[in-house]
Amino acid sequence: MSIARHRIIAALRERGQQTRADWVERELPERVDPAKHVGLLATLRLDPADLADTPSR
Repeated sequence: MSIARHRIIAALRERGQQTRADWVERELPERVDPAKHVGLLATLRLDPADLADTPSR
């Protein structure tokens, strides 16, 4: 499972956290591995399950 960086950025911007969103945009790869970045996602108070790409049917 991976998370598209733009989903994290959008979630942060919705909360008005522009500075954090800008940092994520600069520092994280296009595809974010939630296992590798679990601490960061927790710090940002983001649930990986809410951000994960849904498989196409």
